[in-house]
Amino acid sequence: MIAIDYEAEYNNRLRVTEYPAILARWQAAATVARQAAGAELDQAYGAGERQRYDLFRAAERTAGLVVFIHGGYWQLGERQLYSALGHALATAGAGADAGADAGIDVAVPSYSLCPAVSVMQIVDELRRCLAVLWARTQQRPVVIGHSAGGHLTAALLATDWRAVPGVPADLVRAGLAISGVFELAPLLATSFNAALRLDPATAAAASPLYWPPPPRGRTLVAAVGADETREFHRQSLRLVESWGGAGVETEYLPVAGRNHFTILDELTDPGSALFGRVVSLARLAG
Repeated sequence: MIAIDYEAEYNNRLRVTEYPAILARWQAAATVARQAAGAELDQAYGAGERQRYDLFRAAERTAGLVVFIHGGYWQLGERQLYSALGHALATAGAGADAGADAGIDVAVPSYSLCPAVSVMQIVDELRRCLAVLWARTQQRPVVIGHSAGGHLTAALLATDWRAVPGVPADLVRAGLAISGVFELAPLLATSFNAALRLDPATAAAASPLYWPPPPRGRTLVAAVGADETREFHRQSLRLVESWGGAGVETEYLPVAGRNHFTILDELTDPGSALFGRVVSLARLAG
């Protein structure tokens, strides 16, 4: 058996050499988006410094609410970097067959980071965020997330919302997990675990792959860039197969020509299949 180099498989900032240029491009686009009309910035969902969200409003809402959760291995990242994505989903069309305006309100939250909190505390923070958004909008959200945000998307879809006061038992019916990590044990052997502080037991407990699956009829789309590592494809395929066997409507969606970072460009392109998938999920939820 060939040993897997988990650092090489999961450390995308080292693997994708053009990452600094991608980051600079995102930052420039985010600065413009944050100055646009319809952006309600720095909204609180808790008392913590990072318990904030930005809300990008559609000029005329015709679909449900989308919540986008950023990645960064639960220890890096900020919502502000993804403002262009939120603005694009709120204001752009979704192709010739989808109408002139996607009509989606988009919330982009921040959350506390490891090692100040644990992975499961982050899950709890985002549950609180969705409860606050429900109280404000009365909209069941379609949750989408990237990388660690993909993990958090799966965790929110698999949450038993009956245990959360003031929200519907079916608060989250659909999720799009992009390049997600759903089994955390491989990260024990990586540099990321210095901040995550996982051991085998806490890694298993924080892995949605091992949780009871969402109820039958929920929807999970697991998208992965075709140019990503085998581990990222394996992670999504395992969750799709596991939850699909339990009655969840699942889809594994490889995206041609995209790596771990450029896959997010699909969400600012109204003509892309991934953008259209988000719009279709949001319209069903709305």
